[in-house]
Amino acid sequence: MSHSRRLHLGAFMRPASIHTGAWRYPGAYPDANFNLRHLVAFARKLERAKFDAFFMADHLAVLNMPLEALKRSHTVTSFEPFTLLSALAMVTERIGLVATASTTFDAPFHIARRFASLDHISGGRAGWNIVTTANPDAALNFGLEEHIAHDERYVRAREFYQVVTGLWDSFADDAFIRDVEHGIYLDPGKLHVLDHKGPYLTVRGPLNIARPVQGWPVIVQAGSSEAGRQIAAETAEVVFAAASTLSEGQRFYADVKSRVENAGRDRDHLKILPGAFVVVGDTVAEAQAKRAHLDSLVDYQSAIASLSIAIGQDASLFDPDAPLPDIPETNASKSGRERAIALAQRDNLTVRQLAQRMGGYAGLAFVGTPATIADAMEEWLVSEASDGFNVMFPYLPAGLDDFVDKVVPELQRRNLFRTDYEGTTLRENLGLPRPENRFFT
Repeated sequence: MSHSRRLHLGAFMRPASIHTGAWRYPGAYPDANFNLRHLVAFARKLERAKFDAFFMADHLAVLNMPLEALKRSHTVTSFEPFTLLSALAMVTERIGLVATASTTFDAPFHIARRFASLDHISGGRAGWNIVTTANPDAALNFGLEEHIAHDERYVRAREFYQVVTGLWDSFADDAFIRDVEHGIYLDPGKLHVLDHKGPYLTVRGPLNIARPVQGWPVIVQAGSSEAGRQIAAETAEVVFAAASTLSEGQRFYADVKSRVENAGRDRDHLKILPGAFVVVGDTVAEAQAKRAHLDSLVDYQSAIASLSIAIGQDASLFDPDAPLPDIPETNASKSGRERAIALAQRDNLTVRQLAQRMGGYAGLAFVGTPATIADAMEEWLVSEASDGFNVMFPYLPAGLDDFVDKVVPELQRRNLFRTDYEGTTLRENLGLPRPENRFFT
């Protein structure tokens, strides 16, 4: 079958696997999350498979869970994203490098400068995953006694985005003339001082680095709440969605794409990539057995802690063998709370069952053979539930190897995925335009 559209694939690589039991799986690298040699090998293999991007989530605090759960978590330590991705830029050539950076606990000038540097170092492969940071413990690491309210974090994020992108436009693309004969390095007429004064931020500028190779690094966003969807529609170019069923994906896709059009943007200039946990087997039964064994490695203390993080309150206080009680809204992630509640209701789960599911991975999962996984991914693409996926590997390295060596060739055989990169920058490979400089035509 010939397709006019092809899948875009990102690789969710921090933690190296999102599944709590991943580091304990037979043959897995227990230190995969904090071993540069392993991460270099993963990035190179993903690039050989023509993945769009290597994506790093980030935490600004140790996860807010009891020590009995934390001691079992492989997410307790990880590299700082910019440091790692700068290193990976030196050993790769085409794969995109997407880092998470918070609009709540960092300064716009720092963010603008770091991403501009990464974009230059990588030759135009940087992407910024904009987050407002849900973990309340992060506030304690940045001089605050309590977390900023959810909706206020998104209002600040919108202004933050305007400041960062304005700083990236500080210089025209041809501002640095470097006229050796006349001793003129910079054309001052092609320098803009931002001088931003807003409700949350005051930033003079200009940025002390040339405009990024891509104009702006690719803008990525992952929120699914009302506020998150709206800021994505206005600003994002990639959305890491969290739909767990095809119908949910179709509704989310239609909603966000319509918001993009209502914002006056081209709907094709925003790519929706749901997170997809993929377990590959030579038979469906083998893949299901791998998933079952992986899930069995999750300790209940870790599982209940994961549920507590998702719903924003201590789930260990609930009757483990009763249904999930009513969960009021908190200042934590609204989309995480909604997903947990929906899962409990849909599958009629007890607190214990829900925790065990959340402790492993409770979202969209493709568990099967290369052919059945390709079938499912194709259905999501052609039915407008996604533009591709942010792939989550169950364990490393075998889970990544299974996908790259078995699923990718099947997708390529069906003309659903590229056999070579379209260009040298992340924007070119995602089919995104280079932004105009708002201050210089």
